[in-house]
Amino acid sequence: IPQLLVDIEFADKESHELQIVGSMRERKGRIEELADAFIALPGGLGTLEELFEIWVGRYLKFHDKPVIILDPHGVFQPLHALVEHLENENFVKPGMRDLLHWTTTVEEAVSIAHGKK
Repeated sequence: IPQLLVDIEFADKESHELQIVGSMRERKGRIEELADAFIALPGGLGTLEELFEIWVGRYLKFHDKPVIILDPHGVFQPLHALVEHLENENFVKPGMRDLLHWTTTVEEAVSIAHGKK
């Protein structure tokens, strides 16, 4: 978590491990470095921004870790349709959409994260 967010009391003081960094850019770099996979849950603009960044990084081969969207209640169904539409309109390169794994259960997301699917 960036220090700025700690200062305004967003830090989970009861977490098992809390790494405090200087900026959001540093936070993202640390997450990319430490993660074995990326599981995105429904969220707002920050979630989308990070999802797209990590997805593009996967496509550009900056990492080879699974990118998973866990959407148990269909919140991201319009996003799923938009990604398909963008591919059909040639704004998403062939094969890029296939790098995203869409799931509806925690078990399936964890299985993909562990390379079992």
